[in-house]
Amino acid sequence: MEQGSAREGVRPPYAPGAPAGTPVTGRVPEQLCVGRSQDAERAGGARGARGEHTHGEPPAPRVVRHSVRGQILEALRAALVDGELIPGQVYSAPVLGARFGVSATPVREAMQQLATEGAVEVVPNRGFRVSERGPRELAELAEVRALIEVPVMLRLARTVPAERWAALRPLADATVAAAAVGDRASYAECDRAFHRAVLTLAGNEQLVAIADELHRRSQWPLVANPATRRADLLADAAEHTALLDALTAQDLAVVQALVREHFTGADV
Repeated sequence: MEQGSAREGVRPPYAPGAPAGTPVTGRVPEQLCVGRSQDAERAGGARGARGEHTHGEPPAPRVVRHSVRGQILEALRAALVDGELIPGQVYSAPVLGARFGVSATPVREAMQQLATEGAVEVVPNRGFRVSERGPRELAELAEVRALIEVPVMLRLARTVPAERWAALRPLADATVAAAAVGDRASYAECDRAFHRAVLTLAGNEQLVAIADELHRRSQWPLVANPATRRADLLADAAEHTALLDALTAQDLAVVQALVREHFTGADV
């Protein structure tokens, strides 16, 4: 049983130093990519996205359906990608719990999970320090991802029919929607959902799990990394659409070039 309970649900993450009750900006609706991609993968394609963002209205808040610990873990991962949790800075579970409106227990448990993933380090009697990463680590992750995903996507390009690629178009569109509002956390989720859906077509669950973990790690911020520009997010999202076009056309040279460029240029 989960210890610690949310008061009126877990609040969104907060910027470091901001007083409790000061929310960070809203996000692209989660149903654009998270959760729905898993149904799409099992069916061999993606279903249409719901909840379009209307200009002039703030994006809907992130929808969470899990335990308190799961909600906190999701919020902390989003805060990492957004840069709200700063590399090298130490955060205590009680302080974060107060900002989320929960006890320190689910925050501490979520942080322990992040520690096993390498996102944070345990600092005895103080809390958790956000791991500091440099360009070399990001380049190494990109190299490993390319070694895994390039040959798989080339094989899929030869064997998967065009209609299966067309079914993944909503997931590519979701990355564009997240990029259009400059939402790095939602973009990161949609980006992973798209790649999971593509790799799932290979029928290898271990491959998907390993690739997804490498992908998540590549999205953590670098030390002193400037905020990702919306134009960079849009350019990255456009590569998803171009990749689907190349996969549909069975253009192996373009598929290989796009995937390698996508990994090398990824900074979210």
